[in-house]
Amino acid sequence: MRREDAPPWSDDPVGFLRELGRGPDSGFDPGAAALAFALRERPTMPIGPYLAHFDEIADRTRIALGPTDSAAARAAALGLVVHGLFNYAGDSQTYDDQQNADLVRVVDRRKGLPVALGIIHMSVAHRLGWPLVGLAFPGHFLLMLEHDGQRLPLDPFDGAAVLTAAGMRRILKSVQGESAELTAECYTPVSDRAVLLRLQNNIKLRRLRGGDVPGALGVAEAMLAFAPDTLELVREIAMMHMRLENITDAIRHFETYLDAEQNDALRHKAAALLQELKNRLN
Repeated sequence: MRREDAPPWSDDPVGFLRELGRGPDSGFDPGAAALAFALRERPTMPIGPYLAHFDEIADRTRIALGPTDSAAARAAALGLVVHGLFNYAGDSQTYDDQQNADLVRVVDRRKGLPVALGIIHMSVAHRLGWPLVGLAFPGHFLLMLEHDGQRLPLDPFDGAAVLTAAGMRRILKSVQGESAELTAECYTPVSDRAVLLRLQNNIKLRRLRGGDVPGALGVAEAMLAFAPDTLELVREIAMMHMRLENITDAIRHFETYLDAEQNDALRHKAAALLQELKNRLN
């Protein structure tokens, strides 16, 4: 298969996401998964060139690394190629634009949210065999590059800049207030699946804020295919069906949710909504 050819899964992107959902939480190509989410709404779009684009970035990064293979050299090569050669940048001017969370549009426009840019870095690293993971850093997505016992936090929104503790603290205070301080959680790795869900959650929330409940529902259903054990998504899907007056579908999802939820307070709220829906059918 040539690089620009469509992958076999492009005819059924949700099926591909469902297959990934049956596998491990990390180890797959994050870029391919993000493109599958985007392809769900663009069934005729050629996806091969986007995957080929990530291949090219990886090739150029490998060349840029040169003979000195250290964590710092890898970080510098990523920054030089992704942000320097291919001109990717964080979109601070129109940050809340939904295009910034849509990987196809991020590639087309060469700008996006931190998590979208992070997924491009992760997809490149996946091709190179470099350990690069997302962090559970609140409010601003960061990466951690590990090599030869070194661990370097990177900011994909700022040219893959290597962050010191002071730099991370500055970002944290900018999103959580001056009283915020770094904790161990800020350095905790998260799974590739969690990173993809974080990206899609940005799209879902933007659609809900814009009143596009059917669009948000479609995103949530694709997320559930990709992460079938995420109970919160089942509850959200039930709520969206309820808002759309899809009573039967809402009841079905609430019942599924109640069968698995262990938290008594959450069960009580869902049960009340379920009873309200059943009363509507009477």
